[in-house]
Amino acid sequence: MKTKAVRLYGTCDLRLEEFELPQIKEDEILAKVVSDSICMSSYKSSHQGAAHKRVPNDVAEHPTIIGHEFSGEIIEVGAKWQSKFKPGDKFSIQPNMNFPGGPVGIYSAPGYSYQYIGGDATYIVIPAEVMETDCLLPYKGKGFYPASLSEPLSCVIGALHANYHTTPGSYVHEMEIKQGGKMALLAGVGPMGLAMINYTLHREDRHPGLFVVTDIDQARLDRAAQLYTVEEAAARGIELHYVNTAVDNPVELLRGLSGGEGFDDVVVMAPVPPVIEQADAILGFDGCLNFFSGPGKPDFKAPVNFYNVHYSSTHIVGTSGGNTDDMREALGMMGKGMDPAGLITHIGGLNAVIDTTLNLPSIPGGKKLIYTHIEMPLTAIADFGKVGKPVFDELDRLCQAHNGLWNVEAEQYLLNHADEL
Repeated sequence: MKTKAVRLYGTCDLRLEEFELPQIKEDEILAKVVSDSICMSSYKSSHQGAAHKRVPNDVAEHPTIIGHEFSGEIIEVGAKWQSKFKPGDKFSIQPNMNFPGGPVGIYSAPGYSYQYIGGDATYIVIPAEVMETDCLLPYKGKGFYPASLSEPLSCVIGALHANYHTTPGSYVHEMEIKQGGKMALLAGVGPMGLAMINYTLHREDRHPGLFVVTDIDQARLDRAAQLYTVEEAAARGIELHYVNTAVDNPVELLRGLSGGEGFDDVVVMAPVPPVIEQADAILGFDGCLNFFSGPGKPDFKAPVNFYNVHYSSTHIVGTSGGNTDDMREALGMMGKGMDPAGLITHIGGLNAVIDTTLNLPSIPGGKKLIYTHIEMPLTAIADFGKVGKPVFDELDRLCQAHNGLWNVEAEQYLLNHADEL
């Protein structure tokens, strides 16, 4: 079977090509990709090329398919897996397989390391190691885009699961955010910040009593407040505040909201030293600072108050991606109706992948969602009504009916009318 895919050949060298997939082996699966959400990690790997730890050294001779936040449906199942998977099953994939036998060892991942599997393709061959590591995950919810966003949501889930707290006199760490505690999310209304808000408000096992979300962009704060309202949070027992910290003394403002005690859990969503300093300054006793956003520079540093580490038991954690259980939790929550559409601001086709990936930081908004079987310029959902074509007019109507958000009805309409674009 032929596939079309965006392949990485080297630094900033992405090419949209059509080529033949090999016949699947008895321990492989042939699948159709429907949607892929473009991630900053793809931007980093495309700009670093073979220097990226997940990209093989011989990528120039054996190009890899990019994209790792994808979903689709199974077409053909090799004999080994026919008791577990069947054609027509919808799926997502956990790219962090931790499989030492891949092209770049333990760091091997679909969307970075493989020639025949990645999200920015029409059809793929899923290699045996994905199933052997239990990273081919069924999705039973509506549509496809929620499954594409299960990977970024799993990163959020894993981050909060990694927080921990202690009891004076004990050396046992109690994992997780503090139940009923005080939590702050700094620089928290970007795409992953919105995912963090969504998850924090909708998880059933625990939640903070006070939840403060900050940023210095009032428009983005206002959009977050519209998507995830103070009223909705209150109904779930959470006192939610959206705070613009572009003030003279943001630390004083935030500590005031905490009642002067500081916060139990502080999550930093931007790799900016002043934000980290601010987070450190608002930690309460036994406060946990979660450094979520990965810096691009290996020598990135920021000051930390070690007096408080010693006398107030403050501490720091960091995670890089979620594990398979985190992704199952994400898929399960979305299968029950939690909608991640608030993260998505742009829709495009496979033809839009290269420019979008290479220029991702300069494109405003949230997640850029790609439908791999259509050709469509990357278009902001807010601009659908300005395009002047019937298909976009109907997409605009469907999104306006859902508070301006992407939705399952709009997705199905787009897939059914792609030829009219």
